[in-house]
Amino acid sequence: MGSGKGSPEYWVAVIKPGRIPYEMGGVAKNIARKAISLVASKMPIRTQFIISG
Repeated sequence: MGSGKGSPEYWVAVIKPGRIPYEMGGVAKNIARKAISLVASKMPIRTQFIISG
């Protein structure tokens, strides 16, 4: 039994330690922004909405 980690085939994005990315797809930008703002108001950390794409 190994450590459970395979070798990565490629890197998609660099995420700095202490950050948590959330990805939303299949919804309009205004609905996604509203959903994230509702969740962000309940989180004890600063949040930022970024559109990729």
